[in-house]
Parts: sequence; structure tokens; C-alpha cells
Amino acid sequence: MIELKNITKIYDLGTVKVNALDDISLSCQKGEFISIMGHSGSGKSTMMNILGCLDKPTSGSYHIDGQDVASMSDDALAVMRNRKLGFVFQSYNLLPKLTATANVELPLIYAGNKNRHQRALDALESVDIADRASHHPSEMSGGEQQRVAVARALINNPLVILADEPTGNLDTATSHNIMMLLTEQCQKGITVIVVTHEEDIAKYTQRTIYLRDGKIIEEKRR
Repeated sequence: MIELKNITKIYDLGTVKVNALDDISLSCQKGEFISIMGHSGSGKSTMMNILGCLDKPTSGSYHIDGQDVASMSDDALAVMRNRKLGFVFQSYNLLPKLTATANVELPLIYAGNKNRHQRALDALESVDIADRASHHPSEMSGGEQQRVAVARALINNPLVILADEPTGNLDTATSHNIMMLLTEQCQKGITVIVVTHEEDIAKYTQRTIYLRDGKIIEEKRR
């Protein structure tokens, strides 16, 4: 489903060049649940940006579902993000003036799809938050907002969900519920990749990739 080969990312800061990723190779299968861990500056954010087609590597190849992402144009990358990737963030990234349903509809609007309202309701139902469909983010708890964010990530039937610290603002019980929800998506065949600082969260995943100084230093399978 995902294949990174010899990915290097260098940021040119004028007189200084920062090697954010150094010859990274990684394969992820359909329905696999993977976590990425590392200290600040280890390369986690850069790796997530490349996996999410938000940035391009300096060298190396990146394939999603057999497509060579590294050579795509910016417009093609935008289409890839909308159609094949779902994103979940620590801060939820919900628009405060929109209801839960309207927030979930957003990817469908960008894709020009019809029947958006019913599909959004179905997505909210799938993550057990349909009773908050007409509520705004300010009227929901952090866990409820994150469920809405997961519904939004699922709305276009993505191949891959990328979750960046999805439990960072949640208590232990709510974090468990969100991780179980992501586990359910893997069981449905979606590949899920989570960035986390917490070993307790990483334990929910099948495999953990540890980064340091832009390199993979360890891989743990469960």
C-alpha cells in the first residue's frame, strides 16, 4: 500500500543544510496499523508531511497504491490527498462556525461530490457520534471532536489514515476509545499510521518505527 525507498529530505537554510530524513525505507501493507515514535527533531513531522503528500523528498521514491508520488505535480498531489488519504490531528482542526455534519462534508465539497449531507451523517454514525451531528465544536468534548475528525478522515473512503498525535489532548479513557476506533478502521482494510510520543498509545499498533536524527533506529513488532 505504501512504500518509501531511500527517502532523504534536506532543508536548505542558507548557510546551513538540515538533513531531516536520511535514507529512510519503509513498507506498509493494506490494513496495517503502524506507529512512529521519536524525540523532537527526530524527523517524525517531516516523515508525516511526506507520507501525507504535503512535502516532497529531496531524493528517493514514494509509492501509494502503486503510484509514484514523489514525481507528481502539486495539483496531482492535492487530488491524491483528497481521494486516498485521511488526516486526523491532535488539535482536531474543526472549523468552529460549522456543525459536525458540515465539518465532515468538507472533503466532499473539495472533491465536488454530491449527496454530501447523507454521506456525512453516515460517517458520523460509523464512529458513534451521530447524536452530535448538529452541534458545533464548542458544544462537544475533546473526544467527541476527535470522533468528528475521524469521520471527516473517513468520508472519502481513504486507503490510508495519517494521525498526528491524535490522543495528545485527550484523557486516558478517551484516548483508548480513539485508538480502538482507529483499530476498527484497520480491520476494515484501511492502513493507519500514527505519530505519538506515548508508548502506551504505540502499544495499540502492530508495529512501531523509532526515529532518531532522521534515521530509523529500531522497529518493534507486536
